[in-house]
Amino acid sequence: MTTMYTHTTQGAAKGSLRLLQLYPRDMNIYGDWGNTLVLARRAQWHGYDVELLSYDPGEDLPDEVHLLVGGGGQDSGQERIQTDLAARGPELRAWAADGVPMLVICGLYQLFGHRFLTAEGSEIPGIGLLDAQTVAGRERLIGNISLDTPDLGRVVGYENHSGLTTLGPGARPFGTVLGEGAGNNGSDGTEGGRVHHVIGTYLHGSLLPKNPAVADWLLARAVEQAGLTWEGEDLDDTWARNARRVAGTRPR
Repeated sequence: MTTMYTHTTQGAAKGSLRLLQLYPRDMNIYGDWGNTLVLARRAQWHGYDVELLSYDPGEDLPDEVHLLVGGGGQDSGQERIQTDLAARGPELRAWAADGVPMLVICGLYQLFGHRFLTAEGSEIPGIGLLDAQTVAGRERLIGNISLDTPDLGRVVGYENHSGLTTLGPGARPFGTVLGEGAGNNGSDGTEGGRVHHVIGTYLHGSLLPKNPAVADWLLARAVEQAGLTWEGEDLDDTWARNARRVAGTRPR
């Protein structure tokens, strides 16, 4: 599927971006489609055209992508995509090393690591793009959560996962948990993982509507990946600021 989002600013478009939604059929159960929609809309508002692509198992992977987004899914969804993801792993790792920005949430965050060990004791192999591994925990870690990130400020979201993820030395955290919240594993205070321009995280909500700074960081990297110059507009983020304020006052 291909959908075009054309720029909404006056004059000619500043350029065109190719945005890929990875496995929307199986890995999109927590409203993570909202992240893709935010990126497409904000790119429009900043003056860029967006070609929105999707990829499901067995389809042809596009030759050129400037930004990749993937969502969460149940264990069954992870099992359905694992063979295809393993086959696509070399291409995805090459894209990441080349600078393609990526945002992967929950289940795909887990499978972008080395492995996920399920509660039944089976192993779903990952692609090792992130130096991380995950084991199923006994309890679900659910609730509002805030992070301190080194270059994107305070990030707010909602976590809902039972996986316990541990980062290796080849990945750095997306952020540090502020106050209550479990993050990667409920014990080391970290949340998510980063390498190159790739962000993996357990934050749903969707993440990007309440965190425009993260969205614009991804878009700026995508513009650079497309060989263009990032020229962001001064957008009115009042609604996002209000959503962040409300989320920050909600109970865990």
